[in-house]
Amino acid sequence: MFSKEVYIRRRAELAGRLSAQLPSGKAGVVIFIGNAEAPQNYRGNDYKFRQESSFLYYWGIDEPGFAALMDLDSGDEVIYGDDVEIGDIIWMGPQPSVESRAAAVGAGKSAGSAEFDKAVATARSQGRTVHFLPASRYYNVLRTASLTGCSPDSVRKTASVSDGQVHASLELVKAVISMRLIKEECEIEEIDKACGIGYLMHTEARRSCKPGVCEQEIVGRMEGVTISKGWGVSFTTILSQHGETLHNHKHDGIIAPGRLLLVDAGAESNSHYASDFTRTIPCGGKFSPKQRDVYDIVVACNDLAYDLARPGVTYRDVHLAVAARMLDGLRSLDIVRGDVQDMVSEGIAGMFMPHGLGHNMGIDVHDMEDLGEDLVGYDPDQTRSSQLGLGSLRMARRLMPGHVITDEPGIYFVPALIAKWKREGTGKGFINYGKLEEEYLDFGGIRLEDDLLITADGCRRLGAQRLPIYADEVEDVMSGE
Repeated sequence: MFSKEVYIRRRAELAGRLSAQLPSGKAGVVIFIGNAEAPQNYRGNDYKFRQESSFLYYWGIDEPGFAALMDLDSGDEVIYGDDVEIGDIIWMGPQPSVESRAAAVGAGKSAGSAEFDKAVATARSQGRTVHFLPASRYYNVLRTASLTGCSPDSVRKTASVSDGQVHASLELVKAVISMRLIKEECEIEEIDKACGIGYLMHTEARRSCKPGVCEQEIVGRMEGVTISKGWGVSFTTILSQHGETLHNHKHDGIIAPGRLLLVDAGAESNSHYASDFTRTIPCGGKFSPKQRDVYDIVVACNDLAYDLARPGVTYRDVHLAVAARMLDGLRSLDIVRGDVQDMVSEGIAGMFMPHGLGHNMGIDVHDMEDLGEDLVGYDPDQTRSSQLGLGSLRMARRLMPGHVITDEPGIYFVPALIAKWKREGTGKGFINYGKLEEEYLDFGGIRLEDDLLITADGCRRLGAQRLPIYADEVEDVMSGE
């Protein structure tokens, strides 16, 4: 939790940004519903609690069962929750009162949970607008639907309040995104901490990558680091010798010399800020010549994105520049043929990198995508491409100081995709299918990812140290481990 002044300022700024967008008479109230505990299989055996991120951002309370209301007309701010009783204390020990929690984040009032329902019902009965964010967890979906009288499906949708329907508030969503996109100094410090933990977890992965070791054992060691140093992982760990499967969560393989191990994993600090790194390492400690050729292209793409990322540049243009650099490298290997810019225009890069260059990162590893991926990642004058790869770009905006984004180019050889494009003639003569089929169907995939903070004159990599990335340094460090 940050100081209460941080939360007071954030809520005041939110009220101002939201009110400036609203038509006359549509101010009303803003409600926030924090997460509840979720049972794994029966009540009392719960998943590890994680607070809803926007609730955490504006109200700072990292405990289940809380809600909050901002009255845009009166300026009242109320935290709702229930004080523990003796039955709770027996199991949980004494807990801070709701009143004290409210005071700690600068909220002027507090009340019991039942009063939250009454307050929302009163606002509705008076014809006031009830603003809320789209919910993702089912508890929050159903709770919001019950309070607002809209369908569960509508809780997940976003629309302007001026359309007269009850949906998540587009105006509120835009106001929240505009604030959370630009990270404050206190947030950057926490992301740096998360990146420090991420460095340690990836170091453990590299050290544990020995022939004969089960992938699951490596994952266990990595995730143990995140729990000992922070809250845990920021997303489900991806670790696999089948790097051509972008989100491979199976960890039953045995490390085999000659293979590549792709490790995409991140840590979450105790204050719930994320890191997200990817490294691809040779399982026997040395890259084969063919592996190194492709690996070096991905390294060059990663470095190019870092060099280009700066205020005023769109990340879409960075993605396209990286696509061109990748295709030029693949052309040098005779995997593709023809003019690079023609290949970029035709979307040929999507065959080898079917994902976008990066995404926003912050309290969520894919920051705010629950609010609408296009709203978060695209400026109003941008539209999403239909091309494979570019169409999956989650962050295309013009970069601004304070943006935190990932830089994660990759090259993958997906046999099913290669066969599909060849069958359909999608390669338009640019792709050397013979070379792919003879030499690369069993290659796998390579992804290399760093986390970037956009600064006033460029960007910097987050975390105190960069994980080894150049082929020689990776081999050198693995030889000593």
